[in-house]
Amino acid sequence: MTEINSCRWCLGDALLQKYHDEEWGMVQLHDDSLQFEFLTMEVMQCGLSWMTVLKKRETMRKVFDGFDYRAITKYDDAKISSLLSAPGIIHSEAKIRAMVNNAARFMEIQAQFGSFSAYFWRFTDRKTLIMPSNRKNMPSKTPLSERISKDLKKRGFQFLGPVVMYSHMQAAGMVNDHEQSCFGFQLLGGEIIDE
Repeated sequence: MTEINSCRWCLGDALLQKYHDEEWGMVQLHDDSLQFEFLTMEVMQCGLSWMTVLKKRETMRKVFDGFDYRAITKYDDAKISSLLSAPGIIHSEAKIRAMVNNAARFMEIQAQFGSFSAYFWRFTDRKTLIMPSNRKNMPSKTPLSERISKDLKKRGFQFLGPVVMYSHMQAAGMVNDHEQSCFGFQLLGGEIIDE
């Protein structure tokens, strides 16, 4: 029986390992609905641990209409107020308002580029990147994440700074930051770049 190795950071917690083994940078993410869900989870994580977000994810899916950006654009002040008292979610008015704002901006990008994924992946020419330095000292942001963040901010997105964007790039498979001993490193692959 062959042992499957995962990245060390996910070991020791079943929920975290499931997220790593099934979602985090496992394939290039081109599904707009999942892109929005991942972006929203990154927004909700700001200042909190990733475990907090993962533990609340299923409840947030229910409360936030399955992270359906089309439905979320219609949230008004009354809906936002009701969300702030909903049990089991992250109760940050600023983050919830950012989610509503980002849903509208997300749809604007779709209208301009055909899909959010077409917009997002044009930054790497649809390639997954492997940073030469990422094996020992994984960065929290890169010049590329700064460029994407700056462009998104210019388009009106909120809570998507360069650190948040780098996390999204990892989750979406734009950057392969799996440890080389992890099965995900070979599965995702990529092109080594010097950034």
